[in-house]
Order: sequence, then C-alpha cells, then structure tokens
Amino acid sequence: MTSLADTTARQPRSAARAVHGLREALSQPVSPLSLAVFRIAVGAMLVWDCWRFIRYDRVYRYWIEPDFHFTYPGFHWVAPLPEPWIWYAWLGMGFAALLVMLGLFYRVAIVALTVLFSYFFLLDKAEYLNHFYLVILFLILLCVLPANRALSLDVRLFPHLRTGTIPYAGVAVLRLQMEIMLIYAGLVKLTPDWLAGEPLGLWLRSQADDFTFGFLFHHDWVILLGTWGTVALHVLGAPLLLWHRTRLATFLVYCVFHAANSVFFNIGIFPWLTIAATTIFFAPDWPLRLARWFHGLFAALPAQISDGSPGSPKPGATRLIPMTALAAIAAWTAVQVVLPVRAGAFPTEVRWSGDGHRFSWRMRIYDRSAEGVFIVRSGDAEWQVDPRDYLSDRQTSKMLVRSDMIHQFANHLEEVWRAAGHDDVEVRAEIWKSLNGRPPQLFVDPDVDLTAVELAYARSDPWVLPLEAPVWGIAENAQGRQVTDPTLRR
Repeated sequence: MTSLADTTARQPRSAARAVHGLREALSQPVSPLSLAVFRIAVGAMLVWDCWRFIRYDRVYRYWIEPDFHFTYPGFHWVAPLPEPWIWYAWLGMGFAALLVMLGLFYRVAIVALTVLFSYFFLLDKAEYLNHFYLVILFLILLCVLPANRALSLDVRLFPHLRTGTIPYAGVAVLRLQMEIMLIYAGLVKLTPDWLAGEPLGLWLRSQADDFTFGFLFHHDWVILLGTWGTVALHVLGAPLLLWHRTRLATFLVYCVFHAANSVFFNIGIFPWLTIAATTIFFAPDWPLRLARWFHGLFAALPAQISDGSPGSPKPGATRLIPMTALAAIAAWTAVQVVLPVRAGAFPTEVRWSGDGHRFSWRMRIYDRSAEGVFIVRSGDAEWQVDPRDYLSDRQTSKMLVRSDMIHQFANHLEEVWRAAGHDDVEVRAEIWKSLNGRPPQLFVDPDVDLTAVELAYARSDPWVLPLEAPVWGIAENAQGRQVTDPTLRR
C-alpha cells in the first residue's frame, strides 16, 4: 500500500521532472532564420511607420501642437521634448528601427528603439492603439532574444556571433505572445452588440458605395457572417496555427482577413505587422525551405547538407536554458494572460465605461461618439467650456468617450482656473455619448464635481452612469437610429 509520505515525496519529483522536461523542450536547437525574418519585418514596419508620421505631420499634430497631454498613471513626468529635440528623438527612433532591420549594432539599436518607442507611446493616452502596445511587447522580447544571429550585418562584422542554431525558446515565446493576442482578440468580441452585428454593420454599410460588391453589406446575413466569422477565426484559427497540417491554410485565411481590414479601415501597419509576425508559427528554417523551393522551380538542387556552422547541434550537447529564463517566460505569460481579463473584475460594461479596456486586445469592436461641455464654477461665477478650446479635435473625440480622460481633463481645468486666481473651483461635465449606434445618453453624472472625486483603478467609478440599452445590433439600427456624429467614431 502506498503511504501518504510516498505520495507527497513523489509530487515534488514529478514537478521537477515536468520543469526539466519543459527546459529541455525550450532548449532544443533550431534555425535562427525565422527569428531573423521577424526582426527584419518589425524593423521595416517601424521605419515605414516613422516615415508615415512625418509625411502626414502626425508628430506635430499629436505631440507638439497640443498644450495638454493625457498622461498614464505613474508616468506624469513623461512630457514632450521641446522643438527641435522631439524631432531628433523621432528621427533617432527611425534610425534605430533601420539598424534593427539591418541587424547592425543590434543590441544597442534594439534597446534604443524600445526606449524611444515607449517614450512616444507614454506621451498621450489619446494616441493609444493596441498595435502600438503589441509593438512594445515585441520590442521588449527582441531585447533579450538572439535575433541578430542570422541575416544581419552584425554577423559579417563580428563573425563570432554567427550561429547555426538558437534555443527553441527564442521562437516559442513569440508564438506564445501571438497566441495570447489572437485568442483574446476573438474572446473579447463575444459581446451582445458584436454578435448582433454592430458596430461592423455601421462601418461596412457606410462604405457600401465605395466598392463594387458593397451592395452585399446591406444584407444582414453578410454582416453577421463577418462578426461571427471573425470570432471563429481568432478563437479557433489561432490554435490551428500550431498544427503543421492546418498552419498554411490558416495563415492564408489570416492574410486575406488582414488585407481586407487594411482596405476597409485605416489601421496603419497593424494588418501587415500581424501577417509578418504570424510567420513565426512556421518551421524555424522556413525562409531556407522557401528559398530552396523557389530556386528548385528553375534548377535542380543538390541534396541539403549541414553547413558545419559553429552552432550546429551535436548529439547530447544540448545546453539547457537557465532557470531564470524559464521563470521570466512564466512571469511574462502570466501577466499577458491575466491583464486582459481584469475587466471582468468590474461590475460595469467595459464597452461603455472603459474599465479595463486598454492592454486587453479589444480591437475595432466599438463605435463610440460623444458631444459635451464642461461647467466650471467658482463662487457665484460659472463658465461653459468647450474642450476644443484646450484640446485638439483628435484629443477631444478620444477624451469624451473615456471616463479616465474626462476626469483628468476636469482636473486640468481646475488647475487652469486656480492659476487665474479663482478659488473653490468645481468642474462638472455634461456629455452625451452613443455606443454602436445607440441614441445618445448621458455618460457621466452632470451633478458630480469631478475635481472632488478620486479616479478608481480597482473598482468602477460611481459617477459613470450605466448603459441603458444592453444590446444594440443591426436590427435596432435598421429602425433608423444612427450615430449623431459619425466623424467622431473611435
């Protein structure tokens, strides 16, 4: 008979064997080529995006022109550099991205790129985009991965860096990050509105006249096929990328999906970045296989043999990754899994209140617009403030639909009035917001002095009024209720 002591003793040994087995799996030598292509793609995308921001004058419009910026908690000290230094910082980021793409002085370049990109990301919450957050995650990972061991200028300048293999962990952690992002991008769409066809119906029907096949967007079944199909593509398609038999077909479907997104929506580099990042699911030596296949179309190829490079694997010579690396991967995974589900801790509707919205992969699932004014009072005097007098149009449209930014702007107005010599300043807001085509309703309690309440981070804010219509889909919008100002949709 097995004693309790024997059972207890076996449990630590079993856990130790599982950890050792995981370390062995993550330590297996694989080709560095897929990681190198990933590095090149990320660097190239950011070079392109840096140029786009300069071409469309976004650096000026986003960070130089506005007098006020919405900072993140704990990062109030991050502020735009004065001209011309902010331009130098932006050009420096583009140059660092170019060096990362080329794999030249890679370790210095990737750290500089990560710091500069994060700096611009933190300057203003009004410019938050999920794909900017994804880029930061990729850059952080690239800071510690051996992404310059192939297809880089570094291996030409410093031959000792050249290696035929890297630990599988360098590929696995990127696959894990992509799986988390893709699956959550599907799960967060399991909302009553999305499954009822909105806001996708609003977006596609507004463009129906722009495409030859646009007439299809007036059929409810087409819209519902798109909404439900998007959920299935992410929730089911992401795991299928892990299986070699379904990987190529799933990848091609993703390519069509992201290309369509690029046509229908102005979402910058995100579709192309995601397509490039999805190639990490293919065999680590897929660039070599593809090159040999393409060359084989025109000439017979000799049998492939080992190139004898210093990093070629030898039987029994696999070096286990450090336990600290395994612990870091586990901690990274835990944060990435837990962070998107924090919205479930709030009793409010995240699609309405915004509680837990950021860093949770809620991409293109809301259509929100709002109009409103702020009421400033000091003693018997009262002023009605149009936020556009203090913010850019872009900042205003973003702020009016986000409760934390409304609170931050109200406190900014208090500071402005106090600096002008007024005491006992109160700031209230009357904001009418529409979500996914609903008739506008009051978003925040107009009787609450926003300067007298603290912004809640671990609970919902009681001054945010509840959503009155929990479900709103294409059937409701078909009755003629539309967003009051589609130019403010975000």
